[in-house]
Amino acid sequence: MWKGCSAWAHSYRIDTKNGKDESYFMKVSVGEQGREALKGEYEGTLAIHSVTNDFAPKPIARGTFRSRPDAHYYICKFYELDERVPEPAEFCARLAELHKSSISPNGKFGFHVVTYNGNLPQENGYADTWEQFFTKGFEHMLNLNLERGGPWEEMEALKPAMLSKVIPRLLRPMETGGRSVKPALVHGDLWCGNTAVDEQTDHPLVYDPASFYAHNEYELGNWRPERNKFSPRYFREYHLHIPKSMPKEDYDDRNALYSMRFNLHAAALFPEVTSYRRSVVVEMERLVNKFPGGYEAYEGQL
Repeated sequence: MWKGCSAWAHSYRIDTKNGKDESYFMKVSVGEQGREALKGEYEGTLAIHSVTNDFAPKPIARGTFRSRPDAHYYICKFYELDERVPEPAEFCARLAELHKSSISPNGKFGFHVVTYNGNLPQENGYADTWEQFFTKGFEHMLNLNLERGGPWEEMEALKPAMLSKVIPRLLRPMETGGRSVKPALVHGDLWCGNTAVDEQTDHPLVYDPASFYAHNEYELGNWRPERNKFSPRYFREYHLHIPKSMPKEDYDDRNALYSMRFNLHAAALFPEVTSYRRSVVVEMERLVNKFPGGYEAYEGQL
């Protein structure tokens, strides 16, 4: 047995010797939150695997140890991983396949269980529109930051304009004027630390998802240069398969909005790293100043 650990759980490799040598990966967490986080990881991985079965690990089981009711496990097939960043062409083609081929079971945005980013529960309740879903999730992350990191006066001063002006201005145009957004299954925390190359097949593999059904471009918001090795080529390769959503002129600001939510995740996970909060405030100020009239001003220009 091999043992390792992450910030939120312990991980193990289990080798069987029962006439058919097989290896499994097991992650173990404790407490109610640990159980729910592993449940979310299992369900998210299962959803991705069911759409693109060689792009994510094959999940096998999850449950609670009989001998220790406060300890919980998640088991999947074990893969020998080369931790180099996957090549853009194949990786982006597989990611686009996931986004295009997945179908929300009820046609809505959200997920049937709560999924976790690290030890942060996401707001995954179903919503009819992407704007509604994103707004709830964004506000949830703002509140988690106050809970985890304490008072944040600059953010709280900008919050009303973000919720009532910026988010409607950047997201509502995609769902009005005859346009629509397809709820696509996303990994939900897709940065280079959650990707690798399967040594056996030499194909890309993603893991540790925080999945839900979302606007597909939300996935790209986590490809920030300071946290990733995803160069601009990854964006270009991805959009060879799925074009930028309309209106295209909002693309960069939408991506900034999505990136902000991932920075909010980081700020809540690591409240002692003040640069995350600062980066959020700087981007909030820029967007609030750029779109003071919100969606109404945009509609008035049509």
